[in-house]
Amino acid sequence: MKLNILGLAEVRWTGACSMKLGSKTLIYSGGHTHERGVGILFDVTTAKSLGSWCPISDRVVVAKLVAKPLNLGIIQVYVPTSDSEDVEVEKLYEDIEKAKGYLKSQDIIIVIGDCNATVGDERAEDVVGPSGIGNVNERGSRLIEWCQINDFIITNTWYENHPRRQWTWKSPGDRSRSKKD
Repeated sequence: MKLNILGLAEVRWTGACSMKLGSKTLIYSGGHTHERGVGILFDVTTAKSLGSWCPISDRVVVAKLVAKPLNLGIIQVYVPTSDSEDVEVEKLYEDIEKAKGYLKSQDIIIVIGDCNATVGDERAEDVVGPSGIGNVNERGSRLIEWCQINDFIITNTWYENHPRRQWTWKSPGDRSRSKKD
């Protein structure tokens, strides 16, 4: 599989750094402990366009790619799970706003990452398409609200995906899995 840009969540490294990994370039932003952390991995060609980057927090990193006719901003996020306090979630959205402020208004901005959200399978204005999955959860509602305010769309809900199968365990002691069609 050939990938130009790969967003990473739960990198679990401390600090922030840019490094070469073979022919790839990795930028990452971590905290003070080996928890959380986000990164973006670029192939050799895309890395040549990396103009600048900024570690925002252990949940947000932003990279600016120099492109024509417009530059491209990539914001990698790792949103707290439903078990997290609302204060932590709101801090994350503040960090995303800070990352957006690092970019220019005319830049094309793409937010990627682990949103720990289920946005449902029903259209929500021009934000959620008809091919989402499941029922909207609390984090999904917050993500939809943020996208509406900031004029973003959740792109993976606009394209029909291959039907997903659920996996079930055969019995508590049997760790083999079977497909449930």
